[in-house]
Amino acid sequence: MAAIQTTIDGDDVSALYDRLNWRLLPFLLICYLFAYLDRVNVGFAKLQMQSDLGFSDAAYGVGAGIFFLGYVLFELPSNLMLPRVGARKTFCRILVLWGITSACMLFVRNVHMFYGMRFLLGIFEAGFAPGMIFYLSRWYGPSRMARAIAIVFLAGPIGGIVGGPVSAWLMTTFAGTAGLAGWQWMFLAEGLPCIVLGVLTLFVLSDRPAQASWLSDDEKRLLEAELVASPAGDHSFKAVLRNPKVYLLACAYFCIIASIYAMSFWLPTIVKSQGVNDTIRLGWYSAIPYVGAAFGMYFIGRRSDTRGERRYHSSVPALLAAVLLSLSVLMDGNLVATLVLLTLTTTMLWMAYTVFWAIPSEYIKGDAAAGGIALINTIGLSGGFWGPAIIGWAKTATGNLHLGLLIIAGLALCGSALLVANRLPSE
Repeated sequence: MAAIQTTIDGDDVSALYDRLNWRLLPFLLICYLFAYLDRVNVGFAKLQMQSDLGFSDAAYGVGAGIFFLGYVLFELPSNLMLPRVGARKTFCRILVLWGITSACMLFVRNVHMFYGMRFLLGIFEAGFAPGMIFYLSRWYGPSRMARAIAIVFLAGPIGGIVGGPVSAWLMTTFAGTAGLAGWQWMFLAEGLPCIVLGVLTLFVLSDRPAQASWLSDDEKRLLEAELVASPAGDHSFKAVLRNPKVYLLACAYFCIIASIYAMSFWLPTIVKSQGVNDTIRLGWYSAIPYVGAAFGMYFIGRRSDTRGERRYHSSVPALLAAVLLSLSVLMDGNLVATLVLLTLTTTMLWMAYTVFWAIPSEYIKGDAAAGGIALINTIGLSGGFWGPAIIGWAKTATGNLHLGLLIIAGLALCGSALLVANRLPSE
């Protein structure tokens, strides 16, 4: 009888999580899709914006990356407030404010306005990604966390897949309409939906299982039992601040993020340097690496959960990304070979990123997780400034992308080494 009861309980939990997945994950994925798109669409705007406004490559690289300076300055306060304010209200505020700011990018007229708007965009989006990770930790236990993160963070590769063709189409189709350039229409069209999504968070999400009116009392108890079964960890933010492994994780994340966003912001330019000048073709070619990334993220998330292993599932892809990106420099001038290597590099970086975010939950539990995750993200996400800026400075100094790409490959290699050095509590 005990065995039969265990089976029934297991079936009930699986059915409950299937329902939970459909209720939460698609909506969070769509929200993060627009977050990612509004961060990196400046990479496509560059193709018209740079010549219209007279930006140098160095100025573009700094402007693209300055988003992350605003983000890291305000991320920790945003996430420390999240447990008290609640995820619904926090996500609503973030989505509405960044949607307005992204749409207002159409008013940029010079370098200083470009820097200012990108900085504001970072301030208003601050805390969204780590806030989602903390939010998911209130619904998913450790054995299901990597898959949940992988599904939501598929938004990044999907943003790359649809963002390239859609951004290119908007820029070419609406160029000159109502006296606006194509890049202005792109910012407007991709910013406004975030305001609608912000309002919808108040109706779609519940802060925690106990507050979900769409769950029965039995379903709430099942979820609470799953979460209570999680292993113990640090429960105070002060303990998190004293944990050296948290800072080691943050440094590894810095390296991964610097590599990911260097590729995201400069990918259209890299492809263009291979002789592709048509904006529509450029959009489609730039989407290819993210197709591989989407499949890779789902695969590695499932594999990491099944094997119960995090460290090497993140570090090995980062190592392979470093090797592949270095090889792409040697293939300069060969479009097909460059696209293949960039696709594999992008896939590996996003695989490393996906599993990485299942690691902090092994160290940090309870409400302290919101601040702990934000601390790691705050330190690490500054790599989003340095990655694009390094390539911009190197290209301005040398006239090509080679040196910048090799430096980014070196950062990915450092990230892999730091992850290997960081043993988990379960190991």
